[in-house]
Amino acid sequence: MTIEGARRPGAPLFDNASRAYDALLVLSFGGPEGMDDVLPFLENVTRGRNIPRHRLEEVAEHYYHFGGASPINAQNRALIAALEQELTDHGIALPVYFGNRNWHPMLRDTITAMRADGVNHVLVFVTSAYSSYSGCRQYREDVMTALDVLGERGMRFDKIRVFYNHPGFIEPMAKRLRQAMDSVPQDRRDAAEVVFTAHSIPVSMAKGSAYERQLREASRLVADLAGAARYRLAWQSRSGPPHVPWLEPDILEELDGLRESGTSDVIVVPIGFISDHLEVLFDLDVEAQERASELGMTMIRVPAVGTDPVFVAMIRELIEERLQENPVRRSLGALGPSHDVCPLNCCRLGERRTDAPLKREPAVA
Repeated sequence: MTIEGARRPGAPLFDNASRAYDALLVLSFGGPEGMDDVLPFLENVTRGRNIPRHRLEEVAEHYYHFGGASPINAQNRALIAALEQELTDHGIALPVYFGNRNWHPMLRDTITAMRADGVNHVLVFVTSAYSSYSGCRQYREDVMTALDVLGERGMRFDKIRVFYNHPGFIEPMAKRLRQAMDSVPQDRRDAAEVVFTAHSIPVSMAKGSAYERQLREASRLVADLAGAARYRLAWQSRSGPPHVPWLEPDILEELDGLRESGTSDVIVVPIGFISDHLEVLFDLDVEAQERASELGMTMIRVPAVGTDPVFVAMIRELIEERLQENPVRRSLGALGPSHDVCPLNCCRLGERRTDAPLKREPAVA
């Protein structure tokens, strides 16, 4: 069994050899799909972290506000359906499987189904555009753990590179931002402020990855393409004990500061997410929108990229990269395309060392 994604000493960061794959795995976070699912789902998310029960019940209220169902699974199924059609239209015969970290379909069950279907070599699309422990490395660890539990030694999983600066992600988001800007009354348009948001993470985790740098670059690229002169990056969805520093400012604090400076129109862009799942709906459409109303501000929330045809075509293009030898690897800005095979010290969890030798041959890219 191999998990591509941590490179051997001396190995290149880019692996341009063409490969044959048996299947594509769309790997995501997961979410509850009913009232009875909420607390078991949150227990999966927080397992091993000693989160008090009352805190889980507080977070559960966010899900109960929407009937106990997060839209993330339905959104991923819609993305898979669009991607399957895109692959068919381009003659790529690659079955698509769906697995989650925290809720059904669980990753281990999906790998079991793959194995039963005779799948050995899997290309993995993770529904995160950025490099961080929780958005990249942890998914590779999830695959490795599932394979260990199953006693599987013959399967290989190659992770598709992060795509925060790919034109297929930037251009649809810029189009959405431009539409939102155009909806602001013309006499107030030039004074409107654009606030990009993303999930906050602990500062110690951010120091061990390119997450913040990539988000600032994606925000700049979208703002420049949309023609937004006034923009900034804020954070949302913070969790964990208050004494642990996380990336700031929070979106609510940012709204307070903007109002104090005289801003009356705000356009919020969830650049850190690819779908309008529950954290977007609650943190932005409920909490941030309520705060903006209390402050007498007009807030427009830009939709995430979702199943935009340009974005779906981007996923197909990233798949084709791994099927070809020396492919064109498109990106915008100065940072260039991300690596296929991660360096050993990439996306550390806090100060924990992740550059120690692996117990087996590495292999999730």
